[in-house]
Amino acid sequence: MALASTFARAAGPEAYRLDPVHTRVVLAVDHAGFSSAVGTVSGSTGTLRYDPEDWSSASIEAEVPLARLDFGDDDWNRAVLGARMLDVEDHPVARFTSTRIEALDAERARVHGMLALHGVEREIELNVKLNARKRHPMPPFRRTLGFSASTTLSRADFGLDAWKSMVGDTIELHIEGEATRARGADDDDASTAAGEPGA
Repeated sequence: MALASTFARAAGPEAYRLDPVHTRVVLAVDHAGFSSAVGTVSGSTGTLRYDPEDWSSASIEAEVPLARLDFGDDDWNRAVLGARMLDVEDHPVARFTSTRIEALDAERARVHGMLALHGVEREIELNVKLNARKRHPMPPFRRTLGFSASTTLSRADFGLDAWKSMVGDTIELHIEGEATRARGADDDDASTAAGEPGA
């Protein structure tokens, strides 16, 4: 057991891929002081590397397909995705690349990284909570990470300064994500072949 534990630590971070179906970005921005307009984006992709013994060695690279942003109204969507705001024709994705992970405890961390949005790249900080790390109960029973993350952005920082009288500057971001162990991992393949769904 001691040898196995030593090997696990030496193996380093495990590679996971974001599940675009079960990863969702939710944003909220003030609408003329009346309410918060809420939009969601599905379909994010990327790679997450994670070692439960060492948060600091973790990393993430993710892409968010902005054309899938949905405020629940066609006119709203056209306006936000158009040239005066996100301009998704020229800037179709937002990219986040972590640069440093600051562990707070076994389940929480601050993830520092660079966000490229609307042709501008700036450093942001995500507050992340690890919800679960276990094998998924449905076939093919792959090891899965589940997490929640949040942050706030200034849209002006990214050159998104249209309609100041109608749309607030602060954007609240909330992310619910799942990532599955990358194919080719020996332990996942062996467990699946043996029909062992247990963690």
